[in-house]
Amino acid sequence: MAVSNIIERLGRAIFEAPFGTHKIAQDAPELAEIRIAVLDAVKAKSHQASGRNVFPYNLVRINLLGVPHEQATVFHGDFLAKYFAEELRSGLARSNYRFPDDLFVEITTTPKLPEPNQQWLTVDTLITERVAAQSVTPIHPPARLTVEAGSTNQAELIVNGPRVNIGRTVEVYREGSGLARRNDLAFGEQDEVSRSVSREHAHILYSQETGECRLVNDRVYKGEANCGTYIIRNGFAMAVHRNARGTVLASGDQIQLGQALLRFKVD
Repeated sequence: MAVSNIIERLGRAIFEAPFGTHKIAQDAPELAEIRIAVLDAVKAKSHQASGRNVFPYNLVRINLLGVPHEQATVFHGDFLAKYFAEELRSGLARSNYRFPDDLFVEITTTPKLPEPNQQWLTVDTLITERVAAQSVTPIHPPARLTVEAGSTNQAELIVNGPRVNIGRTVEVYREGSGLARRNDLAFGEQDEVSRSVSREHAHILYSQETGECRLVNDRVYKGEANCGTYIIRNGFAMAVHRNARGTVLASGDQIQLGQALLRFKVD
């Protein structure tokens, strides 16, 4: 189906929603059709490195033409940007693509109609620092990570932002795509324990809505026995396998990364 028809149908769905709500159902078929178009455009901007498909950009900007001013509000809200970001992550993961952990989406609109032979939807891709994430209200009360086994760039790290990356090196570079990630807590190569930590081993996400901190496993591994990421609570070890949600941390938990060990505590 032509993208122009998709935009028109999506616009009607928004316009015909309950007056003043500026919302649209997540299962609207128009969203799925735009998602497919965006995913195809993203895959076209990927490249191969070491036999893997790699999408190196962390910002995907979706530009929509022909959107009237009265319908623009819903396109600029968090709902669609988060929806497309999650769908892109899922689609790329299913196709075995590597992509940045902080992949996010921005949506721009203009009422200007496309020129002849111009698309109604275009996709720009960039590598950028997420300034907005740095301005998020700090955690209250703050949590802290204390190193109990392994050598790191700092013995203790305060978790006072939305995300903390943990790995073996401070900066992680990928072949053909440059800098891919910065680790806030880095173990280095000083000893066997530290070397057992992967370059991109894990990260901790803090939710302002729930107040939870979640540990997310970032390692690429095969088979349950090679998980390499555990939460130790009351003497019992829980494997943390790769998934988008991660596992909720409790104050006093130990975090085992390879042979390294951290203590998570909320003050």
